[in-house]
Amino acid sequence: MDFGSTFQVVLSEFWYLILLLIILGLIRTPWFKGKTGEFLVNASARLLLDKSRYHLVKNVTLPTTDDGTTQIDHVLVSEFGVFVVETKNMKGWIFGNPHQRFWTQKIYRSNYKFQNPLHQNYKHVKTLQALLGFDDHQMHSVVVFVGDSTFKTPMPDQVTRGLGYVSYIKSKQEAVLSPDQVKEALEKVASGRLKESFATDRAHVRHVRGLVSERHGVAPRESRSGLLKILIFPVLMLGVGAIGVNAYSNFVSGAMAIGTKRVSEPRVEQAARPAEPSSNSVVQRVHQSPSELFLARQECNSLIAAAIGNQDPRLLRDRDKACARYKALQGEIH
Repeated sequence: MDFGSTFQVVLSEFWYLILLLIILGLIRTPWFKGKTGEFLVNASARLLLDKSRYHLVKNVTLPTTDDGTTQIDHVLVSEFGVFVVETKNMKGWIFGNPHQRFWTQKIYRSNYKFQNPLHQNYKHVKTLQALLGFDDHQMHSVVVFVGDSTFKTPMPDQVTRGLGYVSYIKSKQEAVLSPDQVKEALEKVASGRLKESFATDRAHVRHVRGLVSERHGVAPRESRSGLLKILIFPVLMLGVGAIGVNAYSNFVSGAMAIGTKRVSEPRVEQAARPAEPSSNSVVQRVHQSPSELFLARQECNSLIAAAIGNQDPRLLRDRDKACARYKALQGEIH
């Protein structure tokens, strides 16, 4: 058995299923879920918050005093303060309180521990506060859970689900920043943040991994997720593009087949329709082709030549009929 040709046949027939499986696998990665959560928060903030009063800055990476970095999902600067938003894309039941170091995610019978997002966002708030030089009452920490998650313990107001963070932000109605302070804060964030790039993200991941390893007393382990992040978007685009091209090709083929069928049906109907006899035989004869007159003349001449020296009555009758037909056609045409 030729496995190479068999593989090519399978690939040509089921390529879209293979791409679909790859895309589904990439969608299940934590990195993709995190990016999806950030996108939902970005979109809802731009749609539901007044852009003239709330200025959104996303994916802000700032250097820290320990020669590392901290990465903030979203920063909203307004006259009502600076809102530092941490996004969590999680499902299941969520258990925790503001003072616990770790919270619990429960999915069916499985329990998973994760860092208290309020503690995690505390470092973000303090790093940004040091950059801006604002007081505590001018900074607001907000945690947003997106996805199919349910709080099973009471949560503080700044820990929200879905679009609840928008209501929390709008609940702050006391102006604590002047227009000049808002403008200055945006300029400081723009100048103090590290450039958005893959290298910046990788450096931040390495720093966080080093802190976790140091805390648990184990050597840091290099993750292979970086290559996955590089490949995820090309693969997604390839899969969506291939599926789109295939769908478009099928649509065009179907449309061409329908068009060909519609064009061919009148032709078949026209070819099958019998010719209507003309009521005026003289007009019909006038439009006959000159080749018919030529053939009649040839037939008459050939029969005249054949009848020379031959008095066969049948031959003479055929000669007379052919010549009479020739003369009749000649007279009608002229």
